[in-house]
This record gives sequence, structure tokens and C-alpha cells, in this order.
Amino acid sequence: MATERNWIMKQKGNPSDVQRLANELSIDTVLANLLIQRGVYTFDDARAFFRPKLENLHDPFLMKDMDVAVNRINSAIQEKENIMIYGDYDVDGTTAVSLVYLFLRKYYKRITVYIPDRYSEGYGISYKSIDYAKEKDVSLVIALDCGIKANDKIAYAVSKGIDFIICDHHLPGDEIPEAVAVLDPKRSDCDYPFKELSGCGVGFKMLQAFCLENNISFFELYPYMDLLAVSIASDIVPVIGENRILAFYGLKQLNENPRRGLKSIIKIAGLENQRVTIDDVVFKIGPRINAAGRMESGKAAVDLLTSESDEAANFFGETIDVHNNDRKSVDRQITQEAISMVEMSKEGVTDKATILYNPRWHKGVIGIVASRLIEAYHKPTIVLTNSNGYITGSARSIPGFDLYQAIEMCSDLLENFGGHMYAAGLTMKESNLDAFKARFKQIAGETVTEEMMIPQTDIDDYLDFKQITPKFFRILKQFQPFGPENMSPVFVTKNVYDNGNGRPVGQDGDHLRLEVIQENEPYRYIHAIAFNQSEHFEHLNGGNPVDICYSIAENYYRGIANIQLQVKDIKDKEIIP
Repeated sequence: MATERNWIMKQKGNPSDVQRLANELSIDTVLANLLIQRGVYTFDDARAFFRPKLENLHDPFLMKDMDVAVNRINSAIQEKENIMIYGDYDVDGTTAVSLVYLFLRKYYKRITVYIPDRYSEGYGISYKSIDYAKEKDVSLVIALDCGIKANDKIAYAVSKGIDFIICDHHLPGDEIPEAVAVLDPKRSDCDYPFKELSGCGVGFKMLQAFCLENNISFFELYPYMDLLAVSIASDIVPVIGENRILAFYGLKQLNENPRRGLKSIIKIAGLENQRVTIDDVVFKIGPRINAAGRMESGKAAVDLLTSESDEAANFFGETIDVHNNDRKSVDRQITQEAISMVEMSKEGVTDKATILYNPRWHKGVIGIVASRLIEAYHKPTIVLTNSNGYITGSARSIPGFDLYQAIEMCSDLLENFGGHMYAAGLTMKESNLDAFKARFKQIAGETVTEEMMIPQTDIDDYLDFKQITPKFFRILKQFQPFGPENMSPVFVTKNVYDNGNGRPVGQDGDHLRLEVIQENEPYRYIHAIAFNQSEHFEHLNGGNPVDICYSIAENYYRGIANIQLQVKDIKDKEIIP
């Protein structure tokens, strides 16, 4: 059964501003309001929003240490040093490694790749990798999507005569590692104008600077932007500012001429013959790439993304799809066990935070399980298991609760931790588990309100079905690429009926496929899909009205695109006045 949700109407733009912009652009006032909600107030603002331009990317040399990083790479090439490209095992890390490796290899061949093992090495830069670099006579390591807190590891590398360039986007600690160059727009001493790049995005900016310094055309970088789009989507970074430009052109490349590995995944995911969107990457492409690092080795993802033949790409794509199916099975089982633990615990349902530990749980899927528990209970959640003699875990949060800050308040009990407001990872000694649980739950208890524990759906505006014209939808599509801070708009339509053809669908009949009509337009229906909302079927089937909130999307069937409402929630009686 779907969880009861609060519908929260976003603040509308000033009516006179909305009407003025609607007149200037000759668009519906609903669309004009959406633009103003996104900070678009003028015709010129709208042109920049709807037509992102590569020339509006920021100068990469505005980033702290960028000049040092490029000079060190050029020096390594001139001196014929061995270079190692190092990255995290998730989508952001593996796309970043693939992008930097493939591009630099065009100009220099003495380059290798290293992806740490999730289980034996853990997140970030490892001592094992530094020893490996020394063994292979590597004198420069470019670390992507990790390293900003690896002070001890970098000091160890320096003692071995190995230089590091760090390209990260996570929050720094109190001290910046003593690497040759540390590229991170979140550094307090970095004046780079856009702070929300992905790890792959920071790597891309480094390559942009490399091109500028070496008189290489920017368009030599363009074919690699499909990797960047996958990174931006999968790492859930805000799709505004520079990320919007990068995602726009990256999706263009992903749709028009994707590299072999991504083309293989697109085919396996059933996305051929349709336009791939950010959502498709988040829910279908990204999880498959991630599955390699979760179930076996992130190196398999790099092998896929750097494949130079269709045969290799298809082989690695199929291998990764097997990993993804295994991942689904494991996370489904662990989620069931976790929910049982919560329900059987006296305080599990009433606490303001969920913290679960089982030493047998698969480390690769506990982050997914934490997200599933958020869906079930809507409270800050930490799922822990045992790895290499330590308790390690993944944490997820809800709107209004700063997870990173709460974990930082427990830092004296932890071996290490990292992340941001809504997602984090942590490691501790087993002897500290009880103290950590008590303190974290106390922090949550003092911070999380009852209202915060009710999931909410943010509504952009009211809409009548008669407003959903071909022109309206054509303009709405130009709001893409969607993502955090530019989410697909959500509308409310009142007094909606099913035309009698609605039915439960899905393996267990959990979803509804509907043909919805509005009271004032009984002869025009729109296709709709409502996931996990089958409990409303009897009410709808009885010819009763509902209010629905939804986003508008394209549904592809046999290569033909049709408008389909993706229903977020259904209320059997009016809740919003």
C-alpha cells in the first residue's frame, strides 16, 4: 500500500511577472510560472535556459590548483613517466576514469587504470594501490571522485616518491591533502564559480584546461561527453548552471553517437529507438554500471566503457547485466530482512532514525537497502555490515535532516566517514557501535520532527487537461535535462475519472494503467501509469473522482512516442483546498 503523502504547493511567481513573461514568449502562464520558479525572468534568460551553449562554460583555470595540475601532466608526458588513472568504483568514479584515460591516451600511451576493490580496499585511495603504483614505477597518479580526505594516504605516497593530482567534488576536511594539486570546487579557498560538479565533471574541467594549455580544440573533448552525462545523472548532482550545459550536450552525444559500451547498455536496458533521458540513466543505465562495483569489481565497468570493439562491449555489457540481476536478488532479500528487523524491534518503528546491523549483509547493496527503508519509514537510515574486521555502512536521509553534519557529530566514534547532506558512508570499530547508535538516535530525536517523517510531494502548479496541447508539451520538453533543482514539473489536476479501461498491471498487480478524463472534458482521455497505487483501483473503477498529481512524459511503444502521465499520488477526496 502506498504511503500517505502531503502535497506541498510551491510558491508561485508574481502574477504580473508571470503574465509578462508569458506574453513575451507566447506561452501558457503555467509554463511561464515554471520558468520564474527556476529563476528565468526575461526573454534572454529563457534563451539561455532553453538553448545551453558550450561557450558559457567557465574558464577551468579559475579552479584552485588547475594550472599546477596541467603543468604536472605535461611534465609527466615530456619526461615519459608512467601515469595511473585512479577512481572510485561507482558510476561517477568509473565514468571519470574512463573519460580521463581515453582522452589522455590519445596523446600519451604510458597510462594505466586502477579501480580499488570495494571489499579488500574500501572507498577512496588505498595503501594497496600506492604500493601497486610503486611496483609498476608509476610516478603520477590522477585520482578521480575521491581523495579529498586522504591525507595519510597522500603522505604515504609522497614517501614513496609518487605524486598525486586529486580531482574530487566531496566536502574537504579541515586540512587539504599535500598532493601536487587538489582540484575540488568545494575547497573554501577555491573561487571556481560553480560548486556542484560531479567527480567526472572535475576530471572533465581538468581535460578542458589541458586542451587550452596545449592548443587542442575543445571539440576533441566533445565525443566523451556521453560519459559526463551518465556521471551527472547517476551522482544526483544539481542539473543547473554548468551541469545543465554539460548534461545537455552529454545527452545529445549519448543519443546520437554513444560509445560502444554505453550503446551496449542502452540496448540491454531496452532503450533502443527512443530518446534516452536523465531518468533513463538514473534508473536503467547507472544501476547496471554500478552493479559491477557492487557485486564484483568496478574495473569491469571501466572495461565496458572503454571497449574498442562491439564484441568486447557486448561481452562486458552482458556480464554487467548479470551482476545487476544478482544485485536485485540480493538487495530484495536484505531489504525484506531489514524490514522484519524494524518491525520486530520495540523501538524500531517509533525511533526518529533507523540503524540496522547484520555482519552477513552484502556490503555492495546496503546503500540501496537504506534507500528502500527510507521509502518504507521515511526517517534517517543507516545500514551496517562487517567488512575486514570493521563495521561499515551506508546512510541516507530525508529532507530537512543534515545527515553529514549528524555523522560528523559522532566522528570521535568513527574510523572514517564521508558524503553529503543526504547520503554518506562510514566505518567504525565494533566496540563503538552501541555508543554510535545511541548518539546518532539522540541527534535525530532532537532534530527530526513528526512532520519531517511524512513524505511530501512538491507541486509546481494546477493544470487542466485541456492545457496539455502539443505546443505545451513541446515547450515542456525543452525544460530538460531534468534533475535536482530542475526536477520534472509536477502538476495537480482535480476531479479526474478513469474512463472504464483502467486496470491493475505488473507481476503482482501493484500498479495501475489508466485512461483518465477530467470532469469538464469527458470525451478526451490521457494515458497514465501509477506505480504502487493499486489500492485506488476499486474507487476509480466505481466511477468516482480523484485528484491526481503527476509529471508529463513520453512513453515509447514500438518506436512511437505518446504523452503519458506518470502519476505520483492519488487522493480519493480533496486534500488541497
